[in-house]
Amino acid sequence: MRVTRATVSVSPLARLRADAVVVGVTRGPHGPALAPGAEALVEAFDGSPAAVLGALGMTGAEGEVAKLVAPRGIEAGLLLAVGLGDCDPDDCDPDDRAPDDRAPDGCAAEVLRRAAGVAARSLAGVGKAVLALPVGTAEAAEAVALGGLLGAYAFTAYRTGDRGKPPVGELVLPTTPERRADTDAAVRRATVVAQEVNRSRDLVNMPANDLCPDTFAATVRAVGEQHGLRVEVLDETALAEGGFGGILGVGRGSANPPRLVRVAHVHPGAMTGLALVGKGITYDSGGISLKPVGANEIMKRDMSGAAAVFAAVVAVSRLGLPVNVTGWLALAENMPSGSALRPGDVLRMYGGKTVEVLNTDAEGRLVLADAIVRATEEEPDFLVDVATLTAAMRMALGDRVFGVMSDDDHFRARVLDAAGQAGEQAWPMPLPAHLRKGLDSPIADIANTGERMGGGLTAALFLREFVPKGTAWAHLDIAGPAFHEGEPHGYTPRGGTGSAVRTLVRLAEDIAATTTPAGSETRPMTPVAQVIAPAAPTPFGHYAQATTTPDGTVHVSAQLPVGGGVTPGSPVAEQARQALANVVTIVESAGGSARSIAKVTLYVVDIAEWDAVDAVFAEVFGEHRPARAVLQVAGLHHGFGVAADAVAWRTR
Repeated sequence: MRVTRATVSVSPLARLRADAVVVGVTRGPHGPALAPGAEALVEAFDGSPAAVLGALGMTGAEGEVAKLVAPRGIEAGLLLAVGLGDCDPDDCDPDDRAPDDRAPDGCAAEVLRRAAGVAARSLAGVGKAVLALPVGTAEAAEAVALGGLLGAYAFTAYRTGDRGKPPVGELVLPTTPERRADTDAAVRRATVVAQEVNRSRDLVNMPANDLCPDTFAATVRAVGEQHGLRVEVLDETALAEGGFGGILGVGRGSANPPRLVRVAHVHPGAMTGLALVGKGITYDSGGISLKPVGANEIMKRDMSGAAAVFAAVVAVSRLGLPVNVTGWLALAENMPSGSALRPGDVLRMYGGKTVEVLNTDAEGRLVLADAIVRATEEEPDFLVDVATLTAAMRMALGDRVFGVMSDDDHFRARVLDAAGQAGEQAWPMPLPAHLRKGLDSPIADIANTGERMGGGLTAALFLREFVPKGTAWAHLDIAGPAFHEGEPHGYTPRGGTGSAVRTLVRLAEDIAATTTPAGSETRPMTPVAQVIAPAAPTPFGHYAQATTTPDGTVHVSAQLPVGGGVTPGSPVAEQARQALANVVTIVESAGGSARSIAKVTLYVVDIAEWDAVDAVFAEVFGEHRPARAVLQVAGLHHGFGVAADAVAWRTR
């Protein structure tokens, strides 16, 4: 099978020998406009090709494509235009960097990834294509290369005879001699990440008759040896001797016995450890609690979490990141048989906790719990588990967004930030305390299911019971985006998607970049991180509700009195009370409390109403007296009369 590769060239676009040239087209106020990267085409067309594309009906909408014969003076025979959406071509200057330093302002990295993915899919059968998209920065080049390599993916291992058009053979990214080194490095990283995402996709797409726990473990051994990873496999005998009741219980109904695989990247300069735990149910029938008709056909996908963890560890190793990353793959096949786990059975998990099994189709949390306890014995600094865990999460967030849950708001925000930078859609989900009671069992320490409503949150609460206090832990439920059943879009194919691989790699890069090298006398530091407080007003613009700094300081953005039924016409006391309530809510989400607020700044439109505001301030803080500043301002957004910001510190 042909594998697409990405290369870099400093040759002028007009002289690049290729079968096709890809250009970006934006949707402007006066019709389609050519994006930077393809300026040579203007002269070749004896004017802007945008007019030609407009005549063909192209608008520049994101995902749109149009093909036409390349003009004279261009070595390639085919011109493929791909829509970039509403980004302004005037803002796509390669030297105009975005605030996050990851892509040009006018063409966000994810827009470029998707456009390159659409182009690569459209060019199946083509030998060589030049991606003349806005790749003037290393970040943009990486986005284009990654999107193209992911979009070119095709799973044809089980097709015989006519396999259709092969993937595009080579994707060339043009650059300048001055930017060659940076672009080369960006394309190398994109290649590694894309290859490992595609490895994950291959594993998810394999049918369960060829990928069972044992063959999955054998694959990890082979790849681990190739990349210098440390691999340990516990078979059913070792699992029994170790007391891994969760993994054994789930797997005991199958002719294919379970496995627990440990795969580790160890770096000599690392000071920080990241543990990744993946659910690896190679086929999930539901067990005795059999799934209904129509729900079984794609259950080979239920090992997507383990595939993501495995691929991420390999990518981290290939990138040489100075962080120790250990993957734990909890592999089992959940089948009904005379020896299968029954509803009402009690399992003794690894570590000794007992679980009453009320539903054998809630099996993923059982294998994860065993692996989590084992992983935390090595005292990692951070722990992330990844699983296609609940249909409830898919119902809540749809098929393109995964949920992120944690009792550590700071770490959850860090994971969400990694997902955002990687281009994966993720959303913070709560862990409501009242749902924990539903997991109580009359005969065991805990039951494996609770209330039906909020099932995705209850599953995370179950897992939290097995995470030691104080561990920075996050749970990723990728049930929605792990497997795509519809038509391909962007760089997402039909079938396995490789969901969460890029997020895990980006998180490992973040951890590696913010930890001091071995031998340094400076303590490891945590970067400035965004605080996400779902119960407080969402930011109206490009800012965070609050940020935390390495020393635990919390900086809260100015809060308007949004919420609680307060309007701009409400009495100023009510406005002050709501604004301060929003501040306290955000501080609490960051790990502090009202008493950990050190400084408050109040902004009032009418200083004559200060007495009412001061009375509310005393009411909110009581005996606690934070430092305070009061400023009269000419006006506030939306016509409100009071706003407040604060500086606090984390107490947990």
